Amino acid sequence: MPESPKDYLLCTQQLALSYRAKPALQGINWQWEQGDHWAILGANGAGKTALATIIAGEQTRYAGSLVRSDELSTGGTAYVCFERGRRLCERDQKLDCAEFESNARDIGTRVRDLLPTEGCSAQEWDQLVALLDMQDILDRGLRYISTGQMRKALLASALLSKPTLLILDSPLDGLDAATQQRLHEALNSIILQTPAVLTLCRSPQEIPDACNRLMLLERGRIVATGSPREVLSSPEGQKAMEAPPLDFGLPPAKPGLEAPDCVTATIELNNVSVSFGDLCVFRNLNWRMGPNQHSLIAGPNGCGKSTLLDLLTGDNHKAYGQDVSLFGKRRGSGESVWEIKARFGRVDARMQFAVPNGSSVEAVVLSGFFDSIGLRDRPSDQQRAAARHWLSALGLASERSREFHTLSFGLQRLVLLARAMVKEPAVLLLDEATLSLDPGHRRLLLDAVDHVVDEGRCQLLFVSHTAGELPRCINQLLQFEPKEDGSRILVSDL
Repeated sequence: MPESPKDYLLCTQQLALSYRAKPALQGINWQWEQGDHWAILGANGAGKTALATIIAGEQTRYAGSLVRSDELSTGGTAYVCFERGRRLCERDQKLDCAEFESNARDIGTRVRDLLPTEGCSAQEWDQLVALLDMQDILDRGLRYISTGQMRKALLASALLSKPTLLILDSPLDGLDAATQQRLHEALNSIILQTPAVLTLCRSPQEIPDACNRLMLLERGRIVATGSPREVLSSPEGQKAMEAPPLDFGLPPAKPGLEAPDCVTATIELNNVSVSFGDLCVFRNLNWRMGPNQHSLIAGPNGCGKSTLLDLLTGDNHKAYGQDVSLFGKRRGSGESVWEIKARFGRVDARMQFAVPNGSSVEAVVLSGFFDSIGLRDRPSDQQRAAARHWLSALGLASERSREFHTLSFGLQRLVLLARAMVKEPAVLLLDEATLSLDPGHRRLLLDAVDHVVDEGRCQLLFVSHTAGELPRCINQLLQFEPKEDGSRILVSDL
């Protein structure tokens, strides 16, 4: 530990952090020299987020010491992560005053309100909005934009604030392919124009070229530091990047599951359109999903993919009065929303953000039996056993007593997959389910999904814009093509 932090941006000595006696960080000794840009590489649960929250000042209950330079202490820190988006949406939900509005809708914080204007020129503001393709969402509320659009808003807010330290948690996560490419090309110049940047990565491919220093974390400990080339070529680096063996046993299927009807379509939409006021989301959709089909829904951020899922699950009332049939039954013919929801299991960021603070991992999984946000009903012993079986199958048995929001964003996704599967849904809806997962956990999730599909337990609707990260069972494509008058959706077999 240096006598003075003047030559360093920050120094840590024996830094440690635990969540309910479970270590998240152990003995972190680290010195960040002025002028360096660091990346931290590690799998889900390695401790990347725990360390980032301490550096950002969001976590203060830790052991050991952290000394910041005067420049860092006074210059400000911006931390781009999905957790911030969750907190913003939670705040708007608490302040919602829709009952007092004439249109019964409170827009809350607009994207425009999130973007600072002080300290940056109008040209810089306009250039960044154009780079991230945000012009169409500036006046929309944060609760009414997609996960990818939220990511863009958080990135723009951080970059326009011109902090001394910028922390980027997997900055390309949640962005469509076109935006990823544009931002990847611009990221190096953004990093070099910022005094200090820390990038959290789950795979070597995510490390920006402008990062000249790399830390490898494993189970809360530093196992290697140095230049990216040195660390990645070291034995520790090679070992850390190996995908773990997949050895999971899924719970047995419920007895008495009916064989699928090979004639009746699971989903059938004829000439269906969805609009909100003057905004047309998509138009004239004709789609039939047969009983043996598993569909990929693809398209850029904000084109209407999640809206389509809401239409099916009853979370969007626009299905009523239109030609929409589920499991051979026309929507609006007397079924309740809860009867519809009972047939679907869903994983998405909105549900992830909505989990109440203090909820345990096991409680989140058990809530899937009741289609509730938060566990309000008393589960049976059989339901508890099923929940624990699914957590064990996904490698999360040791986490069942932990608070959900203390897990990394990626591990939360696996918990939500267990939540979706406990009730044996007829259709599994995965909206960017691999978001924030490291390669090993991503492979685990995809293989688990293929396993349950191969057993005939459910059909799959898989939303993704990341090439190469698809379950093998996909055999139908819904491709969204955004137009000024609403997205056009092309349906084809694969």
